[in-house]
Amino acid sequence: MTSRPSLPQGTLDLLVLRTLAAGPRHGYAIARWIEDTTTDVLRIEEGSLYPALYRMERREWISAEWARSELGKDIKLYALTAKGRAELRARTAEWGQLTEAVTKVLQA
Repeated sequence: MTSRPSLPQGTLDLLVLRTLAAGPRHGYAIARWIEDTTTDVLRIEEGSLYPALYRMERREWISAEWARSELGKDIKLYALTAKGRAELRARTAEWGQLTEAVTKVLQA
């Protein structure tokens, strides 16, 4: 049995911002999209996701509003703000530089 990799500090924010770039989603849908996209390599636990969402909302990277689901339940939808799009661009560039540097070291 292999263990799942742990996310480096700050990576969850980047993943959530990227997920919301495709459009508003509720918390469970954010976690599922990340899990589905990574073929379950990355699993996002509620205990990590919701504090990250609240933190990003305070930083005004995302906005949140209540809506009604198709099943008639109240859900909180999160959406990317202009400030969040700028943060996503900056963090994506940083991530690219970091992964390129680490790859160079590993291939040396």
